[in-house]
Amino acid sequence: MWISTRAQYGMRALVEVAMGGERPTSLKTVADRQQLSQAYLEQIFALLRNAGVVESVRGAHGGYRVRRPLDHIDTLEIVELLEGSVAPVTCIDDDSNCERTGQCSTEPLWREVDEAVRTVLRRTTLADLVRRRGFLHLEPLPSTFNQAS
Repeated sequence: MWISTRAQYGMRALVEVAMGGERPTSLKTVADRQQLSQAYLEQIFALLRNAGVVESVRGAHGGYRVRRPLDHIDTLEIVELLEGSVAPVTCIDDDSNCERTGQCSTEPLWREVDEAVRTVLRRTTLADLVRRRGFLHLEPLPSTFNQAS
């Protein structure tokens, strides 16, 4: 299991958008705030939009906002959406990937690792990440940042 920048940046950007509440937040604002590529964020947010996690709002004050309640979006959903499987080895998701499935001395270890990762991601919601971000004492987004550039 390797979490790529797509999931790392996507999660960070999603927290920024969630912090805006009902106000749309532009990807330029998120890119500036998180020091990320706006073009990369556009690719990520296309996936999030197609999956119904965020919605885009057009216009002078447009941008993105989260479509569902933050406590109904767990981080496992987001990571799997952006990454695919979080399994540490391929045989966990598909027994046909390994002829030793069921006879492998390390299979129980990998299943335990897989379940531990899934448990942490499943129990951590976007609401949790927003709360944690608040504890970092980062300054809030200036209202002018929520306007499209």
